[in-house]
Amino acid sequence: MSQQLTCSILGLGLIGGSLAKAIHERCPETKIKVYDIDLKTLQTAMEEGVAAESFSALSPALCQCDYLFLCAPVSINLQNLEALVPFLSGNTLISDVGSVKMPIHQKIRQLGLEDRFIGGHPMTGSERFGYFNAHASLLENAYYVLTPEKKVSPKRVNAFQEFIQKTGAIPYLLNVEDHDRATAAISHVPHLLASSLVNLVKDEDDAQATLKALAAGGFKDITRIASSSAGLWQQICLENREPILHFLTRYIDQLTGLREKLSENDSRFLYDFFEEARVYRESFPNTGSGPLQKQYVLHLDIPDKTGAIANVAALLASHSISIKNMGIVHHREYQEGALRMELYSASEYEKAVVILKKYGYAVHQ
Repeated sequence: MSQQLTCSILGLGLIGGSLAKAIHERCPETKIKVYDIDLKTLQTAMEEGVAAESFSALSPALCQCDYLFLCAPVSINLQNLEALVPFLSGNTLISDVGSVKMPIHQKIRQLGLEDRFIGGHPMTGSERFGYFNAHASLLENAYYVLTPEKKVSPKRVNAFQEFIQKTGAIPYLLNVEDHDRATAAISHVPHLLASSLVNLVKDEDDAQATLKALAAGGFKDITRIASSSAGLWQQICLENREPILHFLTRYIDQLTGLREKLSENDSRFLYDFFEEARVYRESFPNTGSGPLQKQYVLHLDIPDKTGAIANVAALLASHSISIKNMGIVHHREYQEGALRMELYSASEYEKAVVILKKYGYAVHQ
């Protein structure tokens, strides 16, 4: 493998774009080639200096690389891989970023590429999508699951792990079956639940849209991911159907039991139900990003006067801290602070807390 690595990234959506930006930022010596069907996206990637070469059609030149990342939706990845097979060399290691692994592994085996494929899944994301929402820090401290085929040499696996680590992510080895089962439970089913809750509120709302008007705080937090791409999640559910059906069935059984206990006024059960969930939830690590991406959010009290928000934004900007999102909390449901701010990374979050407290702001973390 050459000293200067070359990476080809096929698909510049949120994950592919964030991967490209992370490699560009943290491994500046790496040459990046990109492919996408959207010309504006390619132009932007070139203008930003993220990409050294861009392609709007599949080309054999994309195979002249050390690492080839398939970053389109699962079905498109399979098509792109098949189209490029005649041009692949043994020196190119293939990976992907899909949240479902079995389909791509099956295709790899059909094509006889088991000695050069390491499946990948950055356990991070956003309710937004597309290259223009991509950010290098999206991978920061995120688990990046790797599912290497058994024929890939340990040396290549180790080298790829080290490369992924350089992007700021945390490599995590799993086999294919365990990965798809895990993501069904902690990512795919929660997305279905978030969307079903939103649709429930929509269907039960009145003419004055009362439920929508009051849907703040906790409801907005637990349904945030329902704003994601419908097409992407349609594919994910169909590709990982069996594990999702298993956990959906278990969840429906649990809801049925909960409904029965509530109808029986079983106070002991209800207390234990909430307490067990609270204790287990509190045991989750509070570092890194999961499939429901960790948000770096803080709340702070500000005076009700003209320029108060601008002063906060200017203070953080003067310390080179970028604000990802900011808004007024109109309904303080289970939270303190009137201004809600989301930062891009853990380091910026910690820096912002120190600065804001230094200047006398009451910060609620």
